[in-house]
Amino acid sequence: MIEAIGLTSIPRKEQPPAVDNVSFEAHTGRVTALLGAPGAGKTTALRLMLELQRGRGITYFRGRPLHGIPHPAHEVGVLLGDVPGHPGRSVRGHLRMLCAASGVPARRADEVLEAVGLVSLRDERLGTLSRGMDRRLGLACALLPDPHTLVLDDPARGLAVGERRWLYDMLREHAAQGGTVLCSTADPKEAARFADHVVTLDGGRVVADQRAADFARTRLRPRVVVRSPHAARLSVLLAQRARSTQRSVEVVREGGNRLCVYGSTCAEVGETAFRNGIVVHQLADELGDMGPGAGAGAETSTAQEPQPSSAAIDAQSGPDPEPGAAAALDSGPEPEAAPPAPDPSPEPEAAPPAPDPSPEPEAATPALGCGPEPEPSAPAAAAVPAPKAVPAASTTPEPPQEAPADDTPRAAPSQQPTTPRPTTVALPPPVFVRPAPTPLRPVRYEIRRAAGVATGYIVGAFVLAVSALTAVLLARIGHTPQPRLLAAWPAELPLPPAALGAGLLGALAFGDEFRHPALAVDRGTVPRRLGLLTAKLFVASLTALALAVLTVGCTAEVLYLVYGSELVALPADWPALTAGWLALVTGCAWAGVLAAGVFRSTTAGLAAVVAVPLLVVPAVHKMTEGPSARGPVPFAGRLKDGLPPRWPFGGEQHLEALLRLLTQPVGGAMALSVLALLCAYAFTGLRSRVR
Repeated sequence: MIEAIGLTSIPRKEQPPAVDNVSFEAHTGRVTALLGAPGAGKTTALRLMLELQRGRGITYFRGRPLHGIPHPAHEVGVLLGDVPGHPGRSVRGHLRMLCAASGVPARRADEVLEAVGLVSLRDERLGTLSRGMDRRLGLACALLPDPHTLVLDDPARGLAVGERRWLYDMLREHAAQGGTVLCSTADPKEAARFADHVVTLDGGRVVADQRAADFARTRLRPRVVVRSPHAARLSVLLAQRARSTQRSVEVVREGGNRLCVYGSTCAEVGETAFRNGIVVHQLADELGDMGPGAGAGAETSTAQEPQPSSAAIDAQSGPDPEPGAAAALDSGPEPEAAPPAPDPSPEPEAAPPAPDPSPEPEAATPALGCGPEPEPSAPAAAAVPAPKAVPAASTTPEPPQEAPADDTPRAAPSQQPTTPRPTTVALPPPVFVRPAPTPLRPVRYEIRRAAGVATGYIVGAFVLAVSALTAVLLARIGHTPQPRLLAAWPAELPLPPAALGAGLLGALAFGDEFRHPALAVDRGTVPRRLGLLTAKLFVASLTALALAVLTVGCTAEVLYLVYGSELVALPADWPALTAGWLALVTGCAWAGVLAAGVFRSTTAGLAAVVAVPLLVVPAVHKMTEGPSARGPVPFAGRLKDGLPPRWPFGGEQHLEALLRLLTQPVGGAMALSVLALLCAYAFTGLRSRVR
């Protein structure tokens, strides 16, 4: 169960808040629709509920706020917008990476792929998926940790009719298995079709909180949609017939050849067109939207429905009716109560149940014989009774009393075959693995993240090629020491290509997290946990060491093939040189990881790596080599003189080598830079936790 209490966003300058004191409940076993026009505050309300946006109010998920849940992904599955994944990562690789982050077995990825129907696209890249496939992948990501609650922001936007039906069937199946579903939408007919409960927002406030049965009765009004090249003439004829029969009929012309007729039936409109020789391209029953405030406070009484003017809005087709195009043709004795009251006037409206099979859009359109185009309104009208049958099949006891009464005025498009639709979908099996806060999951996540895209392989291949070419050119020019020759490090460059490549790969470790925030779906930002940072530093170190070894090996092999064995002889002090080389490349990788984590950018991480030899090294060089005020001995000499005379097992030699490495300008600058970045990362993490 979801309890949202007093959600209020922080207003900007003099503007009112986007969400103002929004409170509602979404019960277990039901699908709750958060309905509102664009700009009504749906997305802001969801972000406040998920604590992704600062504001006032609190939301309880089964009695606990989201920040009080140890593992939020196992409680709340979130789908906000598109899937935030790297476009070069495969579908299966993306899910396996999230499995490692959520602490569930890797086989769970294959289970959810089968459930959402993406098995055949498991090797496709995320950047090549269509809108419908992206929605399926987003639902798979939300279902991956087997959450109890699903929170989705307009998941059917841009989908075809079949994809929408499949998506809502999955949501209903999740609710039927004891879950809670909260889904936002801007289409009232869609909300009445798939939801058990509808919460309507308008201007950032809750204007209606109703069951789907009450919502459909009070806000949605039956109408007949007509398309004809002679729409103006047909409108006049319908007006004449309404006056002759003393009935209240409202005709709204919506752009071009489309008419919406309120207070009539398909049979009457079709008969009028046939008698006057008017060609009709479409004739179908539909439901019109009476506006966001139509259902407010109407749960107890249906007599306060007389809002015929707002019924001219067609929520299915999208465009608003032109001003002045509506002709209210009132000739009856009760001009106000007759149009909006399909329930109390059974004489004209009780006839449609007889031609129940005919009002289907598929059957009505061919009967008039001109238009094969089904139009989006046809499936909408055909599926309208679904929300009526769904609450009756739900676990709630209230809807069975009102469902038959509500279905009677809407029985024209009644198609009961839509009720067994949930049998066509199947959710993935439940997960019985409880995640443990061990560092193994972040390491596994980081390995799959780094190995799942081709960026690391491309950077490594480019570094090896540039290093080999640079070493050949330096050997041809001459006057380059052998250690620099094997590292392909010209004296004119601040860092060798291997160190720059390691820094770039380290910066990508956090830069990709902020650019494609796969971990930030339900928390708003990349988590700054010590386990994740340790995993990134560990994997970056392994990558840097592998790159350093491969660079020296490739340059040595190329030099041996080109110039012979005299340039690749092993130097006498190779242990110290090897330690310094590995420390330099690893330090660059660490600096890239920490700088990208602090500044939230790959470019900033690489810039911090390059700034170490350009800015920090000169300062460290002056500090270590310059004489102090007490004597002319440099800092390195003072450290060496301060060592104890004897160490066990010859430890003074290793310690002296380490100090010699640290007292070098590059080594000391890199150590100081990594330490400063680590402190900055810890400070930003503490600050975000305090917020």
